[in-house]
Amino acid sequence: MSAQNYSNHRKYYAPHHFIFYPVILIAIIFSVRCSYKYPEQHDLWITIAAAFAVIGWLSFMLRQHYALNNQNRIVRLEMRLRYFILTNKKMDELESKLTFGQIAALRFASDEELLPLIDRTLAENLSPNAIKKSIKNWVADDMRV
Repeated sequence: MSAQNYSNHRKYYAPHHFIFYPVILIAIIFSVRCSYKYPEQHDLWITIAAAFAVIGWLSFMLRQHYALNNQNRIVRLEMRLRYFILTNKKMDELESKLTFGQIAALRFASDEELLPLIDRTLAENLSPNAIKKSIKNWVADDMRV
């Protein structure tokens, strides 16, 4: 496995991204085609296509919502612990000045880069994307959903 960095840190879940969603998309396309092929059943096929679209949308939203909410809490706890280990101070004051996106991006920074990057983020209000691009020694997160 190659080292994680900005260009390869996104993760896909193959059964969901490359099987379930394509099947849903094919079912929607098939249903819409059938609505034109069988005009006497147009409403039925459009309803079926809409049902597949809703199922696909709901599965995406729920899958992301439950997993990411839990992981976001874990990321905050991880960053609080790392900050405490590095500074022997609580992160409470910083947390109110940083967005969650910034905190999540900062977690990819090595211990040597973390504190200067936090200071720079506060001074320049760096976006999460800018933070990630600034990291030289990437700390991989291979467990993110």
